[in-house]
Amino acid sequence: MKKIALAALALTAVTLSACGTVSETVNGPQLTAMAYPVAVIPAQQAVIQPAPASSNSLWRTGARTFFNDQRARNVGDILTVQVDIDDSAQTQNSTDRSRNNSYDASTPSIFGLESSLGKILPSEYNPANALQAEGNSTFSGNGQVKRSEKISVTLAATVTGVMRNGNLVIQGHQEVRTGREMRVLSVAGIVRPEDISSTNTIKHTQLAEARISYGGKGDITNMQQAPVAQNLMDKFSPF
Repeated sequence: MKKIALAALALTAVTLSACGTVSETVNGPQLTAMAYPVAVIPAQQAVIQPAPASSNSLWRTGARTFFNDQRARNVGDILTVQVDIDDSAQTQNSTDRSRNNSYDASTPSIFGLESSLGKILPSEYNPANALQAEGNSTFSGNGQVKRSEKISVTLAATVTGVMRNGNLVIQGHQEVRTGREMRVLSVAGIVRPEDISSTNTIKHTQLAEARISYGGKGDITNMQQAPVAQNLMDKFSPF
């Protein structure tokens, strides 16, 4: 009974995943629901309440003055991240290895048992050539890596946390769908407030612990990927 329940549960999971795949095949990739990024928010955030304004004050509470710094500095503020990657690398390695071993041993005298061994062993037995071994090992390997990457995009990110030293934790996510193809760009990292420019922008090279992902999903992306079974064979095949 327990085995039947486990089999039914596995069949249900496969059916649900297949339904999602069929829906995406028919309708194309769907945009995810917009949500506030909370994955990297610290457990406790100290919020400083502004001092109440007097009744005859010219400035209302929460208003931004003309001379106030407009750069992001608090949780929930938004800043612009400029991702401009132009990277290329080329590496080539070659390895050749060979080894030859040879071992000979003779037993002209074994406690006077040479004649007895001759009766037991085949007639071709010769104590002068009792043991002979040879071994050869050859290995040759070549590897070459040549890549070129160029990405130039701009997206907005939200301040999701303020560290004790004042650094800002940011996270941004952007999805753009064109026809049946969707491009997904995400960025996360730690920013020093002094690195944010006067226009409230920052370069990706100024992000500490930067996590930048640019990819997509859809018909074109699926055609560029190898089948799942082929990937499994390439990964686990011992040959």
